[in-house]
Amino acid sequence: MTPTRVCKRFFIAGRVQGVWFRASTAKEAQARNLVGWVRNLPDGRVEVLAGGNADAIQSLTDWLWQGPRLADVQDVSVTAEPLELILDMQDFRTA
Repeated sequence: MTPTRVCKRFFIAGRVQGVWFRASTAKEAQARNLVGWVRNLPDGRVEVLAGGNADAIQSLTDWLWQGPRLADVQDVSVTAEPLELILDMQDFRTA
């Protein structure tokens, strides 16, 4: 049975910039064999686009609610995205 692949977009709010959130997210996503990217937004949030195995995405979702040690995550919003957004991606990067 082939694992279910999904693509999700996350917006993380709180103290999430200047606390190694992007680098830590990339490391966590890579450890879960996910593809996509993470970037800071001008409004202070962090945006993540991640795709891969549904269980790995759920595991990353759980981690995003905690973030790295110095982060103070207040909210994580998530939306499903079309798989086409990640089809050509080979790895997970910071943007």
